[in-house]
Amino acid sequence: MTILDEILATKRDEVTVLRRPQTRDLLRRQSLDAPPTRDFRAALARSDGHLAVIAECKRRSPSKGDLAPDLDPGATARAYAAGGAAAMSVLTDQVYFGGTVADLQAAREAVDIPILRKDFTIDEVQVHEARAIGADAILLILAALPDDAHLLDLHDLALALGLGVLVEAHDADEVARAVGLGVEVVGVNARDLATFGEDLDGAASASAAIPAGTIAVAESAIRSVDDAARMAAVGFDAVLVGEALVRAPDPTALVAAMTDVTVRRRGG
Repeated sequence: MTILDEILATKRDEVTVLRRPQTRDLLRRQSLDAPPTRDFRAALARSDGHLAVIAECKRRSPSKGDLAPDLDPGATARAYAAGGAAAMSVLTDQVYFGGTVADLQAAREAVDIPILRKDFTIDEVQVHEARAIGADAILLILAALPDDAHLLDLHDLALALGLGVLVEAHDADEVARAVGLGVEVVGVNARDLATFGEDLDGAASASAAIPAGTIAVAESAIRSVDDAARMAAVGFDAVLVGEALVRAPDPTALVAAMTDVTVRRRGG
């Protein structure tokens, strides 16, 4: 069993709890009554030609262990926003990443930029939950959602509720799948979720297959301004950076340096 298999098994147990009629109905009502979201896609589509940074609050990971167990999500959010982050990603998976819903809510209260809920979404009740807790966007991982019809159901529900969606691929085949589905924001994760190994070269090469009108986001293994510049040079519009920022002595300065990078437009 891979790490992803283990995580998804845990998520299915969590979904079983969320789908209890009283909980499910409450989340649906709250999601429909929630205040307006912040536009995630628009935040990443920078008109000035500079790289958009999705700065992540990440306490730990299955592959690296503790990264920042005492992280203050509000203070971290303010530090990222001060550096010019276009959006934030907040891990809400508790078992494997040490995140919580409270982390997301604290981050969103602290800043005005869009907040991406980083979790393993496999059921519509989680989409309603994300909207109910204050997320502005969700992550849909292709490797966790092998059925296109199911993925599109979740994607379309999110859009209907006002949420942005980052659809995550891990290789050229998954990028082709995402592009074929016509989604607006495609992430290419350099980390293989089955093994947690990293391949930044593979992620860089995948950008060429993403249409110019689609927002392309490079995820994982970006630990320096040079790494961010490399991704911008092959046409990524944005980078999602977690470990490097939560470990940085001055995250504001690191975000600012990454946002100063110029993007080479795909097809240009």
